[in-house]
Amino acid sequence: MSQTLFDLHKAKLDAALNAIRTRDYYSAYAESPSPRKYGETADKDGQAAFKAHLNGSFTLDMPGITGEAGSEVSPYGFDLGIKYPTVDIDVLLPAMNEARNVWRDIGVEARTGICLEILKRINQRSFEIGYAVMHTSGQGFMMAFQAGGPHAQDRGLEAVAYGYDAMTHSPTAATWTKPQGKHDPLVMKKSFKVAGRGVALVIGCSTFPTWNTYPGLFASLVTGNPVVVKPHPAGILPAAISVKIAQEVLSEQGLPPHIVSMVIDADPAHPCTKELAQRDEVKLIDFTGNTPFGDWLEHNCHQAQVYTEKAGVNTIIIDSTDNFKGMIQNLSFTLSLYSGQMCTTPQDIFIPAEGIETDQGHKSFDDVAEALSTGITRFLSDPERAGMVLGCIQADVTDKRVDSARELGEKIGTVVRESDRPENPWFKEGRMRSPLLIAVDADKEDAYMEELFGPISFLVRTDSTDHSIELAHKAVKNHGAITMGCYSTSDAVLDHIEEAALDAGVALSINLTAGVYVNQSAAFSDFHATGCNPAANASLSDLAYVANRFRVIQSRKHA
Repeated sequence: MSQTLFDLHKAKLDAALNAIRTRDYYSAYAESPSPRKYGETADKDGQAAFKAHLNGSFTLDMPGITGEAGSEVSPYGFDLGIKYPTVDIDVLLPAMNEARNVWRDIGVEARTGICLEILKRINQRSFEIGYAVMHTSGQGFMMAFQAGGPHAQDRGLEAVAYGYDAMTHSPTAATWTKPQGKHDPLVMKKSFKVAGRGVALVIGCSTFPTWNTYPGLFASLVTGNPVVVKPHPAGILPAAISVKIAQEVLSEQGLPPHIVSMVIDADPAHPCTKELAQRDEVKLIDFTGNTPFGDWLEHNCHQAQVYTEKAGVNTIIIDSTDNFKGMIQNLSFTLSLYSGQMCTTPQDIFIPAEGIETDQGHKSFDDVAEALSTGITRFLSDPERAGMVLGCIQADVTDKRVDSARELGEKIGTVVRESDRPENPWFKEGRMRSPLLIAVDADKEDAYMEELFGPISFLVRTDSTDHSIELAHKAVKNHGAITMGCYSTSDAVLDHIEEAALDAGVALSINLTAGVYVNQSAAFSDFHATGCNPAANASLSDLAYVANRFRVIQSRKHA
């Protein structure tokens, strides 16, 4: 049956393999929530499926279940009321480790086929998952559907494609013949089998509970490792739905469903993540989140290969532009999207104190600051657009950070744009904030040279473009970054910025003025993070992301 799944999905795998080699546009799953793509009743059915989870018990098939817990609250203003199974990890992890052998023995193609079938079924429930992502992360529905659904699924497929490519790099069998002169040659028959490293742990985040979970989940699963998902306490439901789908596919294939399992905190005040991460059975860890915990994982989980994406200070360098209006519109959307709660959102925008040259003539520093402030306000002036683009603030601590940053801005610089609290047209209790802009002099590094997660950006007044490049390079080298952007009409300046980005190890976006934004990342083409600066030690996705998740074990005998 598993082989049949591989044959069934072979065309999609081949397309994904071609995409990772060409890096051209490819998307396996429709990003538009159109009835033509997903069916006339897909939205209604998905919303009903989401609502059916509320105030109930969510079931999963795992050994060692001890009870249930859960305390998710929608950023849109209501309790989800869902209870999930809690487990005794002293029972679950040994059982998962034991299941590793059968998962190994079904072979590369069977595992790949099962992973592709899981992704297919996840895609079929994109609306249900979209509403689950919306009401745990606070994203607007369109973003929750796209980023939490098809875009996340593309990242999962990308990991499967890289895993399959790496595992099939070597043959499964070979005949080894060594000449012996006048004597008969030595002939050996050799076989090579892919074996996973052990149990894999994927630690989810609250803001992107599927997009940042699927890559590690599918990279480890396809390469032969049982996977336990540890979601953030505020974002369990999207992970739980995904795990349940995986368990259903595994069961249908006659395999232990707990090859994919989920562990939650019985008490969020006493998280079990550190205990899980240091278990001897756990040989792979994927984590997205804050720097202190990512550093702890890297320094304390010596039994495991650890992949982290942590905090960073993303930057924009403005030198000049031949499309001032397009630049302002692009940055207005960029800073507004999901209220800046993305690991790719720019925080520091470096602008020379003397201003910049544009197609509209010279613009002073204050002109650029005012134009950006006005651009954001104009863009968010439509309440429905603001509700969809801003979404809600996921965590109360982020909301409070905006207020603290404003107080800081008044002390060290100028508040160029206030972060107001728009009212969500559909959810009056939603926790919304618009972007806060603070203008500061370049010597206020203590303020802007650390990540302030949320809708907070600094407009940094520098001595020159060279000074801007120097500071942006310093921010990436010392504090890490996922993205860097720039605007310039000078080839020499662009060469200088590109060299700085290359040296610092950060992805660069140049002169974006149309429908592509620095905080967006396209699967199969854009490498998300580089692993070359403190913000992440791996990239989504490349061969390095999958190749160390398995080993090739050989056996040999005389022919």
